[in-house]
Amino acid sequence: MTDTQRTDMLGCYGGPLSTPQLDAFAASAVRYDRAYTTQPVCGPARSALFTGYFPHSNGAWGNGMALQEHAVTIGSRLERIGLHTGYVGKWHLDGFDYFGLGSCPPGWDPAYWYDMRNYLEDLSPEDRARSRDPATNRTGVPAEFTFANRVTELARAFIRNHSAEDFFLVVSYDEPHHPYLCPEPFASMYRNFRFPRKPNVLDTLEDKPEHQRVWAGKRRETDRTTVEIRNDDFFGCNSFVDNEIGRVIGAIDEFVPDALVVYTSDHGDMLESHCLDGKGPAAYEEIARIPLIIRSPDAAKGAVSAGLVSHIDIVPTILTHFDVAVPKMLEGRPLQPQIAAPDTAVNEEVFVEFGRYEIDHDGFGGFQPMRSIVRGSYKLVLNLTSGDEFYDLEGDPGESVNLIESADHAGPRDELHDRLLDWMNRTRDPFRGYQWERREWRADAPAARWGNAGMTRQREDEDLPRQLDYANGLDMTDAVRPK
Repeated sequence: MTDTQRTDMLGCYGGPLSTPQLDAFAASAVRYDRAYTTQPVCGPARSALFTGYFPHSNGAWGNGMALQEHAVTIGSRLERIGLHTGYVGKWHLDGFDYFGLGSCPPGWDPAYWYDMRNYLEDLSPEDRARSRDPATNRTGVPAEFTFANRVTELARAFIRNHSAEDFFLVVSYDEPHHPYLCPEPFASMYRNFRFPRKPNVLDTLEDKPEHQRVWAGKRRETDRTTVEIRNDDFFGCNSFVDNEIGRVIGAIDEFVPDALVVYTSDHGDMLESHCLDGKGPAAYEEIARIPLIIRSPDAAKGAVSAGLVSHIDIVPTILTHFDVAVPKMLEGRPLQPQIAAPDTAVNEEVFVEFGRYEIDHDGFGGFQPMRSIVRGSYKLVLNLTSGDEFYDLEGDPGESVNLIESADHAGPRDELHDRLLDWMNRTRDPFRGYQWERREWRADAPAARWGNAGMTRQREDEDLPRQLDYANGLDMTDAVRPK
């Protein structure tokens, strides 16, 4: 997986950047055209990818927040059945800073653990300072100096050394995320390049939520017709990490050609669409829709699937691959039917959320609770402390026109609203409450009620003992267990 690599940064998704390795990989696999992250922030996105719980369920709903004890990782689940499990690269789930603690968590082979703290500890103070100098990545650095290269070397060693046994390996790059260190020819590949502007670059957010206008700031005051999207360091690093991924795939092809191989990214980047940059509290396609490519022996080569999928489906898919029963608590579905028959779909809808960017870093608007659902061609976005959004992705793929007040769309809008509220209840979203259902545009919203929907008991969880009845401390009967 990569960090901050949106779909149109890959050639196989129609993008203008050079990604020959991933393009070739897609030609041998199934490419998912409607795949979504669970939250467009680094840590929370990873929390769902590696536990199978949404960020609001696993505790890591912002950067710098550690997973709760009950949120067992896929590494621990597979280690229990005797698989050799390795994790190389960015982790971002130990509750510490961006670089992590440098220590291997349970469920992974410490011999191959190498997060960004380990990388920093390998560098001299002078070498660390190189990333602060803008000239460094503009002139290129030796490939061996980069985090990506060192992650690749360890991953290749793991594959080579353990090809005779069943294993599960995660290769997690920080690239193309800054500091954008990469060697030539990638460092200078995009010197005079301008990323093609989407029409929604012209959207100045007049009919959008207030927090997005605050986020955009002075960008809204510029002449949007003159905006140029130039970030040669970012784009160069994008092509560099593609090259590194190709080296890992080369080792897979040599030593374990029949392996299940999954590629994805945690989230995208706004790149000036809707006057916004980076990522944050929004569910726009630029940051919420992510690349996902899956190769397995029974997958159709070069197929494209238009069915909705989510990062939350990855853990169930991997468990199913290894013939491990999917725990009832996990919140996604195995994708095997869709891998074998890309024209089918396992999900009718997918969900995206946002809590905050980080605990220690009080930026990105601070606490910005958002819940979103995508179903068919429609997307509903609830922003608890700001305005809401409703888009027709078929008629308006750029999400330029907010239809939240449209009487003509009240039917599908309200249906998605009901489904979103039901999902919040089923997953025991700790932030749920009557405020989510009492929206100004919902004519039939019920009166505020202290009891909410009444989903008050623990879900059945194989990893935890069953909670006892509040009234008497006895085992709960079927009559009081939640559906």
